[in-house]
Amino acid sequence: MFKAREIDKPLILAMMALVAIGFVMVYSTSYIMAMKRFGSEYFFIKKHLMFIALGFLLFFIAANIEYRLYQRWTYLIIFISLASLITLTFAHSISSEVGGARRWIKLGHLTFQPSEPAKLAVIIYLAYYLAAKKDKIKTFSIGIIPPIIMSGIIILFILKEPDFGTALALGAITIIMMFIAGVRLRYLFLILLLAMPFIYLLVTRVDYRMKRVLAFLDPWTDPGGGGFQLVQSLIAFGAGGIWGVGLGEGKQKLFYLPEAHTDFILSVVGEELGLIGVSALLILYLVILVSGIRISFKAADLFGQYLAIGITLLIVLQASVNMAVVLALLPTKGLTLPFISYGGTSLIVNMTGMGILVNIWRNRDA
Repeated sequence: MFKAREIDKPLILAMMALVAIGFVMVYSTSYIMAMKRFGSEYFFIKKHLMFIALGFLLFFIAANIEYRLYQRWTYLIIFISLASLITLTFAHSISSEVGGARRWIKLGHLTFQPSEPAKLAVIIYLAYYLAAKKDKIKTFSIGIIPPIIMSGIIILFILKEPDFGTALALGAITIIMMFIAGVRLRYLFLILLLAMPFIYLLVTRVDYRMKRVLAFLDPWTDPGGGGFQLVQSLIAFGAGGIWGVGLGEGKQKLFYLPEAHTDFILSVVGEELGLIGVSALLILYLVILVSGIRISFKAADLFGQYLAIGITLLIVLQASVNMAVVLALLPTKGLTLPFISYGGTSLIVNMTGMGILVNIWRNRDA
């Protein structure tokens, strides 16, 4: 166990509360589908419980590993992440395709999603590189080219899966971390301007992405087709009102919301627990944001500062995007809600990131 000074209590309590809420909501959203598909209402929740146990194990391990060691392991971590993405792309015999996307590697009865640890790997690399090159970070050749190339390679392989939402999120984290490190704004604006045409083509030249954008603009024009998921999500929030219809009493999870236990789990939270439940989640993510920023400010070195802010962004940015999607404020992206959605790799990586934050706090300046 940790001494009182060694832990950030609000951070850990917020994480544990989110994991607990996620456990309850995964069961609430999945038991009917699990019974219909697999003959057991506990199919998904038993797997989710295993993911939680593994997540806590890696959380405690990461909390006790000196975070500065990641500086030595940076290129090994990046190499392993890149190798797993390459394996996913070319070794179809051990990868799994679902819904036209090849995002999972099968290891016996287990599967994992390489893009999730790849996000953490890029954050570790950026923290290491930006801290190491702090004196030359304002030059284009040092401040822009290496980090953009390294993160760009990972992003390209993630796009190949395809996983457009994760690629965009990782790109945003990269730009924000570079901005915080002091890279010149005009260089960052140049990168964004150059990226815009590619993002436009990736959306408009891919039929299903364009349909998602059109559905986002007006989901009610095709409520039974492209706008179906967003319409059902909005109906769920409307039905929930302020107090919700009651835990387990939601109707939208009854095959109206496709895969309600993953990307659109917040819609069921809104229906069953109402505005009160959604607000509680917002407060918990806000606690993580404030704690992450405080840990960054208190970190003993620049690497720790950048690593803390990157991990905080990893969780809070993804949560913000997921919430915006289910509320029809952004087009559908396919990003899970951290700690709440069913998804083993995402949960494990996020809990590992929390462990790293705890270690940065334990080794902070007095």
